[in-house]
Amino acid sequence: MDMTIERHDDVVSISLNGRLDPAASKAFERALRDAIVTTDRAAILDLSGVCFIGSTGLRAMLTVAHDLRKRGARLVLCAPSEPVREVLRITCFERFLPVRETRAEALAFVTG
Repeated sequence: MDMTIERHDDVVSISLNGRLDPAASKAFERALRDAIVTTDRAAILDLSGVCFIGSTGLRAMLTVAHDLRKRGARLVLCAPSEPVREVLRITCFERFLPVRETRAEALAFVTG
């Protein structure tokens, strides 16, 4: 799992590339926590490069989202690849985290 991090003022945008399987989930959660600073009001997670996501990856995202919510920030998912979109649909994950089609839409959602 590779991560690319960009900053837009107080919003961090994180692009993922690879598989978010059990082997990568713990490192992913740690890296995600390290990328988000206390002054960030939102984190955008770009899933366009993720070809697989398992339950441990979903749990890691929910855990980070919960921690962000406690301090008034949010996690927004964007641009899920087709396999990831199917997992999000089947698990009704959109009930827990907002999902936007593009990074620009996600950025507008958190800043607008």
